[in-house]
Amino acid sequence: MPGTLTRPELTAADRCDRCGAAAKARAVLQSGGELLFCGHHARAYEAGLRDVQADVQQDEQ
Repeated sequence: MPGTLTRPELTAADRCDRCGAAAKARAVLQSGGELLFCGHHARAYEAGLRDVQADVQQDEQ
């Protein structure tokens, strides 16, 4: 059985892949890739990310 992969917490250095603002969410794609989004873009792309079954992890801060 494969182990569970964990992703590091988002830091102030992590930036939105769309606009460069501080990242507040990480979308982990089924292919293993990831996208970082600010809160605005995470909400804007939420439906599409759900459609591709991405695991969206929100910043806890």
